[in-house]
Amino acid sequence: MEYELRRSHRLRLLAVTAAVLAALTACGGQSSSGDDADGANSKGSSAAFPMTVEHALGKTTIEKKPQRVATVNWANHEVPLALGVVPVGMAKADFGDDDGDGVLPWVEKRLKKLHAKTPTLFDETDGIDFEAVADTEPDVILAGYSGLTREDYDTLSDIAPVVAYPDAPWATPWREIVRVNSKPLGLRAEGEKLIGRLEKEIAATARKYPQLKGKTAMFMTHVDPKDVSKVGFYTTHDTRTQFFEDLGLKIPGSIEKASRGTEKFALTRSAEQIDTFDDVDIVTGYGDDKGKLQKTLSKDPLLSKMPAIDHGAISLLPGDTSPLATAANPTPLSISYVLDDYAAALAKAADKAP
Repeated sequence: MEYELRRSHRLRLLAVTAAVLAALTACGGQSSSGDDADGANSKGSSAAFPMTVEHALGKTTIEKKPQRVATVNWANHEVPLALGVVPVGMAKADFGDDDGDGVLPWVEKRLKKLHAKTPTLFDETDGIDFEAVADTEPDVILAGYSGLTREDYDTLSDIAPVVAYPDAPWATPWREIVRVNSKPLGLRAEGEKLIGRLEKEIAATARKYPQLKGKTAMFMTHVDPKDVSKVGFYTTHDTRTQFFEDLGLKIPGSIEKASRGTEKFALTRSAEQIDTFDDVDIVTGYGDDKGKLQKTLSKDPLLSKMPAIDHGAISLLPGDTSPLATAANPTPLSISYVLDDYAAALAKAADKAP
């Protein structure tokens, strides 16, 4: 009740001062430098407002070009940052954070280039911190790549217009992350330029590792070295699996078949069914820095029957505090930062493929 009263007061205050806020560019509002990732001036957009954006949870109308942008969940803040707009608030990084400051290195690099301070960080350990989001007084909330529930969406919508994922939770490909988050900023054209630049970078990296072309790849979910009785893997609905194709890899028929008829981004199979994955050439996933999991997989009497594991065609990403651990889940700023290391690791596994 106390939170609801405070939120109601804030919303009334926002309504009274909306005209003033629209004229201001606060610290954490749109960058005045125009120094976005592809060299375009972010203030030069000719997008028309008001605009309506359709997404999986409904339709959101944005009356005028946002000046105060907040983002929730993973990576959504990278789109405005890449386009020269500094959010007033964003989710604190809880995976791949090498120094424990809640900001991934490529985000730190971008903030430094924009001469901007770190935005307010929302701690989402126990879910979205709605009060912290409200305190940033945003004009729009971006969640194009997220796991928003209907309840989350409704609560956030009481704070500001919300743009959710286009189809399903946690299933927005990196190109669509850019598109769905750049449009409500009035920067859709700039977003397309960013996509084109990143596609060129990915293609150039793939050419450096020709051994990847045509190989089939499987991405395992987090596996407990103490219990390998089940094999978890990401489906074709997940961005990690989809990104294989950007690198010239193929999705094996076994993964495609398992993905049909479900919207889940991850599934499991019993280790007794490991022969299901005989069509997999290389395996990647999340491991640990000491290689314990890879040794466990190779020595397990059931899992070692999988040709890729038997031949050592495995490349496991390091632990949760390594930025490289995020490489398989491509985002607008991380692609340039970690792509070559990720492709090189996959290529090393491809060299051992059966």
